[in-house]
Amino acid sequence: MMKVKEDKLRTRFRDTYTALMWLRNNRERFEGNVYEPMMLVINVRDARHAKYVESHIPLNDLKAFVFQRQDDMEKFMTEVRDTQKLRVNSIIAPAESCSKRPPSRPLDTLKRYGFFSYLRELFDAPEEVMSYLCYQYKVNDVPIGTEKTKNMIEMVIREVQIRMIYTAEEKYNVKKSNYSNNVVSSNSALRPSQFLTTTIDADERRQLEEQLRAAERQVQSIDQRMAAIREQQAKLDRRDNELRAKKKKLSELKGKKRQLEQKISTKQDSLRQMEQNEINLEAIEEETNAKIAAVNNKKVAIMGEYLSHMQVKARLSMEKVYLALQSAGLSAEKTKLETDCRDGSAELKRAEVAYTKLDQAKTSLLETCKTLMRRAIQICNMTPGETAVPEELHAAFSQLPDTLDEIDAMLNEEKTRADCFTGLSDAVVEEYNRREQEIQNMEKELDDKTNALTTYRRNIAEAKERWLNPLKQLVDQINERFSDFFRSMQCAGEVDLHSENEEEYDKYGIRIRVKFRSSTQLHELTPHHQSGGERSVSTMLYLMALQELNRCPFRVVDEINQGMDPVNERRVFDIVVRTACGVNTSQYFFITPKNLTYAEQMTILCVHNGPYMLPPNKWNEKTFIRRAKRRQTH
Repeated sequence: MMKVKEDKLRTRFRDTYTALMWLRNNRERFEGNVYEPMMLVINVRDARHAKYVESHIPLNDLKAFVFQRQDDMEKFMTEVRDTQKLRVNSIIAPAESCSKRPPSRPLDTLKRYGFFSYLRELFDAPEEVMSYLCYQYKVNDVPIGTEKTKNMIEMVIREVQIRMIYTAEEKYNVKKSNYSNNVVSSNSALRPSQFLTTTIDADERRQLEEQLRAAERQVQSIDQRMAAIREQQAKLDRRDNELRAKKKKLSELKGKKRQLEQKISTKQDSLRQMEQNEINLEAIEEETNAKIAAVNNKKVAIMGEYLSHMQVKARLSMEKVYLALQSAGLSAEKTKLETDCRDGSAELKRAEVAYTKLDQAKTSLLETCKTLMRRAIQICNMTPGETAVPEELHAAFSQLPDTLDEIDAMLNEEKTRADCFTGLSDAVVEEYNRREQEIQNMEKELDDKTNALTTYRRNIAEAKERWLNPLKQLVDQINERFSDFFRSMQCAGEVDLHSENEEEYDKYGIRIRVKFRSSTQLHELTPHHQSGGERSVSTMLYLMALQELNRCPFRVVDEINQGMDPVNERRVFDIVVRTACGVNTSQYFFITPKNLTYAEQMTILCVHNGPYMLPPNKWNEKTFIRRAKRRQTH
C-alpha cells in the first residue's frame, strides 16, 4: 500500500518524490525526527473516513515534510530548494506537543446531534505530525456527524457553536459576525479521497495470492517435518527425564550415605570421650534426691498458706455479694418512694387548681343566671314576684326554635337582612335604573357591531376566494412543472403556497422542498440542509418552471454550471436544452465554457479571445479542425 501511495506521489508531485528519495538516502545528516510527506505517514483507520481528513488538511500540507528541529528544516530546504531547485513544502512541529490536547467539550454531549467521533480519532500519525495538525487545524476539536446531523443542522449550528462541522457528505463552516453578532454558515459537498485511500491491482493481487498459497503449501510440508522432529524430540526428552530422575535418586542415596557416615563418626567420638571422663552416678543421684526433697517441702508449706488465703478470700467475697444485694434493694425502694412523693405532690396541686376553677365557674354561672332572669322579667313587664309568662309572649316563644344554636343562627340571619337595608336612598335607586338602561344600549350596540362584523368577514372571504384560488392554481402549475423537472433527474421536489396563519396575508410565501437522495426526506430549500450545488440546481429548475408563465422574446442564461458538480451540471443542461428546443418557446442564449451535448436545433458560436489569439484575418477554421482531429488520434 505504501508503494501505491509513492506511485501516486511520483505521478502527481514529481519534485516532492525526488526530495523524498534524497531524504531516504541522507537521513543520517539530520539530528531530530524528520517525517516523510503527510500523505505517506497518515494512516486512516477506515477508508470511508479518508474524505474527511483529506478535505480538512490542505493539499500543500499533505505533501509537506514535517521536521522536529528548525535547523534540520533549514538544512533540508537549502539542499532541495536552493541547490536542486525543487518545489517542495516543509513545516516545523510545535515545540510543545499538542497531540493529546483534549477537545473543547466531551463527545458524549454531542452524540444526541448524530456526532460519532472527532476527526483526530479517525486516523493515526506520528507524534510530531499529530501535534502540528492539532495545533494548526484543530483536528482534536472538529466533530464528525452522520445524516442525522444534517437533518437537524440548524439546531446544531445554533446550539453547538463549533466553527467547523462535518456531516455524512458535507462540510460546514460557521462564523460569527463582528458587527451584528449574527451566525453565518456555509457548506460544501465533500469530494472522494484521492491520496489517503488506495486501490489494489487485481492481477497483482491474484499473483500474490498464488504465491501465498504456494508458500502455505511449503509451510504445511515444513510443519509436518517439524511435527515428526518434535515427536522424536519428545521421546528423547522423556528418556532424558528418566535418566535425570534416576541420577537424582542415586545422588540422594549418596547424600544419605554420607550423612549416616558422619553421624556414625560423631557418635563414635562422643562414645570415646565419655569413656575417658567417668562419672560417679550414685553420688550425683543422692545429691539430687536431697535437693528434690527440700524443694518439695517448700512447695507443701507454700500450698498450705495459699489455701488459707483462698478461704479468707471466699468468705469476704460472699459478704461483698450480700452487701451489694442489700444496697441494690434499698436504692430501688428509695427511688420508688421519691417517685411516689413527686406524683402525689403534682396530683395535689392539680386538684387544688381544679377546685379553685370549679368554684369560680359556679359563682360566675350563678351571677349570669340571676342577671338574665332580671332582664327577662323587665322585658316581659312582669312584677318581681310573678312567675307565670304572659299569654302573648308564650305564643311568640312557641314559634321560635327549641335549641340555643338554632336561635343564634336565626338571629344572625335577621341581622344580615337588616344590614342590607342600611344606607338605602333614592340615589341608589336612580343609579340602578341608569345602569340598567346603559346595559340595554350596550347590548343593542353589540348586536349592530356583530352584524357588521359578519358582513365584513363575508366580504373578506369573497375577496380572498377571488384572488387566493387563482394564486393556488398558479402555484399548482409551477409545482407540476418543478416536480416534472426533478423526476427527470431521479430526484423529488415540490412547490407550495405556505403561511403559518391564513389570515396573515403579508406572510404568505412560496416554499420549495427538494430531495436529492432516496434515503432522505423532502427538506425545505435552505442554506443549511443542501449544498451549494444542490441549491443552484433547485433555483435553476424553479426559474425554468416560472418561465412557462411569462412569455418573452428571448432569454439569456450565463454560467449555469457555477457551484454544480459535473453530474448535476449535465442534468440541468439537458433539461434546459429540452425546454428551449420545444415548440412555441422563447429563444435562449447559453453562455458556458463547458463542452456538453448539444441538440440539432441549437446554433453553436465559439468565442475565442485572449492576448495570444490570432487576428481574424489569419484564422483558418479548417486547419484548426484538422489539427484537433490529428491530436485526438495520437
